[in-house]
Amino acid sequence: MSAAVVPHVSVQRDDFDITREIKALTAGRSDIGAVVTFSGLCRDEGEKLVALELEHYPGMAEAEIGRIAAEALQRWPLTGLRVIHRHGKILPGENIVLVAAASAHRQAAFEAASFLMDFLKTNAPFWKKEHRRDGEEGGWVEAKASDDEAQSRWTR
Repeated sequence: MSAAVVPHVSVQRDDFDITREIKALTAGRSDIGAVVTFSGLCRDEGEKLVALELEHYPGMAEAEIGRIAAEALQRWPLTGLRVIHRHGKILPGENIVLVAAASAHRQAAFEAASFLMDFLKTNAPFWKKEHRRDGEEGGWVEAKASDDEAQSRWTR
């Protein structure tokens, strides 16, 4: 089933509409029984953040996300897959990332979405820099050990 599925991967500056993305994934389809979405938002860390700036290597980020999306399609019987990741300055409350996994049954969609998000948090080539309200240099956001631990469950 997954062999014919081509994942939609986009790394973009512009915001996205989650409802529109789900409709694009499911339009004209009667074989989809479940769509699991994860949307990540820019969080204001205790009202200290003006913006979060995400940098990436154009081409490399898309290729890496495409590679892991292809792996998800091999692992689970998906009927559709969309991954959108923004770059540039993102304000608190704005969208950063969307993963939408479609399948005939919910379990495959849940697992694939979780797998993709764990990869995006740990291995996708994005760098995050905080822009603080107080004008001080926020610096680059460090990777978290808990994200690495979550991602490691897929390689055991």
